[in-house]
Amino acid sequence: MSELTTRAGALDAADELAGVRKQFVLDEVVYLDGNSLGALPANVPGHVEDVVRRQWGELRIRSWDESGWWTAPERIGDRIAPLVGAAPGQIVVGDSTSVNVFKALVAAVRLADSAGAAGSAGSVGSAGAVGSVGSAGVAGSVGSGRDEILVDATTFPTDGYIAESAARMTGRTLRPVTPAEVPGALSDRTAAVLLNHVDYRTGRLHDLPSLTAAVHAAGAVAVWDLCHSAGALPVGLDEHGVDLAVGCTYKYLNGGPGSPAYLYVRRELQDRFDSPLPGWNSHAEPFGMRPAFEPAAGALRGRVGTPDILSMLALEAALEVWDGVRIEAVRAKSLALTDFFLECVAAYVPEGRVESVTPVAHSERGSQVALRCDDAGDVMKRLIERGVVGDFRHPDVLRFGFTPLYVGFADVERAARVLGEVLR
Repeated sequence: MSELTTRAGALDAADELAGVRKQFVLDEVVYLDGNSLGALPANVPGHVEDVVRRQWGELRIRSWDESGWWTAPERIGDRIAPLVGAAPGQIVVGDSTSVNVFKALVAAVRLADSAGAAGSAGSVGSAGAVGSVGSAGVAGSVGSGRDEILVDATTFPTDGYIAESAARMTGRTLRPVTPAEVPGALSDRTAAVLLNHVDYRTGRLHDLPSLTAAVHAAGAVAVWDLCHSAGALPVGLDEHGVDLAVGCTYKYLNGGPGSPAYLYVRRELQDRFDSPLPGWNSHAEPFGMRPAFEPAAGALRGRVGTPDILSMLALEAALEVWDGVRIEAVRAKSLALTDFFLECVAAYVPEGRVESVTPVAHSERGSQVALRCDDAGDVMKRLIERGVVGDFRHPDVLRFGFTPLYVGFADVERAARVLGEVLR
């Protein structure tokens, strides 16, 4: 038994989150792809069966009231809120991440316009911002002078596609910049900025507090994509004054394939949040069937159509694994896991065979490690054949995601050891 194997056992024995692992359906495979699809919480199948057989099969239409289907988007949003540092009443669950990015970014431009129309463009990011969405918030208007949207140049492709479409729709110019370039790129022309909290390729954690502050100092609106951070590390949406945020729930939140995403609207901005996708579910009187749209109060105006109940209630059950879990403990274990993995890789993998593109500094690291490897696609296939599941990103990156709720230190040591054997 190697020294690293012995240390892994000791670390697992001292792990305060070790008991959470038994709440998941796992096997002998080392699963390091939770940053793409989280493992199945063991309570979900029974809950989904109840939703299908009893709530839908027996209660049928009555379940909208009697089983709480109607309030699920905001109820589950409140369940997610503590995991991203938000008070209740600011998150609504529903639609895909892509749809929510579109809603958030177009609404951000409209917020910037409405603040400019009220003569307070510089206060969009403050709790004291005033104004209401009117003609200045109409798509294509640039009366505020804020004719530019900044987007993370390294973003997941869909965010970039949507940002380009939102820019065309609102009559703005889209300017791709890296997160590091954002402070220097901001100006009084900037309406909104769309950034990723964690880079999906490299696992680099971007500085949400300072970048949000810089966006606000320029009088613009900050929109954050939390897909690779929510459930893996503290986010602090309220603490850092984030305006709008979106995220998926099928990665570190383990909501299941295609589980609904969520939209965060800071409380002080909710009365001015003007969604480009108003639907009957976001109407102040959804069953009034009125021809004119009147938005609901609060974050509910982020809803659109009928919720996807089966996926949504599977997500609600999955979130029960977070009962009694502190996100700070998750972050501490995440850093320990990734540190240990990098140490094991250095010990087991032939020198020069891989190169980590994930930052060493804890302040700049999410919950994954990305290794550059010449034949990464073939290497990942061979790893999977040997019971170590990560994923491959074109052209040469091996990605390993570390979900602290169910990944242990013995898993980490084994993954690095098998990687070394494959590369030898």
